[in-house]
Amino acid sequence: MRRLILALLPLALLASSCSTTDYDFASTASVPPRFDDKDPQNFGARNPHRHEVHGIDVSKWNGDIDWQAVKKGGVSFAFLKATEGTDRLDSRFAEYWRGARAAGVAHAPYHFYYFCSTADAQADWFIANVPKEAVLLPPVLDAEWNPASPTCKTRPPADEVRTALQRFMDRLEKHYGKRPIIYTTVDFHRDNLVGHFAGYPFWLRAVAEHPENIYPARKWAFWQYTSTGVVPGISGDTDINVFAGSAKNWNSWVKTVSR
Repeated sequence: MRRLILALLPLALLASSCSTTDYDFASTASVPPRFDDKDPQNFGARNPHRHEVHGIDVSKWNGDIDWQAVKKGGVSFAFLKATEGTDRLDSRFAEYWRGARAAGVAHAPYHFYYFCSTADAQADWFIANVPKEAVLLPPVLDAEWNPASPTCKTRPPADEVRTALQRFMDRLEKHYGKRPIIYTTVDFHRDNLVGHFAGYPFWLRAVAEHPENIYPARKWAFWQYTSTGVVPGISGDTDINVFAGSAKNWNSWVKTVSR
């Protein structure tokens, strides 16, 4: 029983931080942006800059990153692309996680799921390429449709999708000892995830509206609110995210999951 309680503690901490908050517009209108944005959106009263904890997600396309400048600029966490399908390893992954670790930026690897290969083959690939020391925060499953893929545009039925994703996440949780985070988009969530995976933390993409408007009844832990952010230490557009809870919630959760 004690082992079960310890296993559930990180989710309990995260759930307690993922509350929905209605801000008074008068108090949010004057909140300055934490980061510049080349294409800022008006989120009204539920401004992402009200959140205390901000982070980024990056892949090789972000090029050279000065992680010390990223940290100094106010970034608390980074999701780093690691693998895709069964044969793609991001060429910057090892460099990025070591740089983030050296700078004191909490980090986690993510896998872009490919619907033309099995969950086990993809879990094998991720595990073979992502050492446990690279997984400070829980690993991330990036689950979205990819209509631009030159090799795989298939869209399996929703029940098959959920079975495959569950198998993949089970494999990662068993190996790394951390329950994965699910990243998803509006259309993929609508087609496959509504009403499912309630026991998992979600990272939602919502760059024009607040997540509560477009992901009905879905509690979220992370919100990707822009893909055109300007972050010190990174050249070019950068994805920026917020954590749902307070800085105190964040520190407690990171301390728990990084053990």
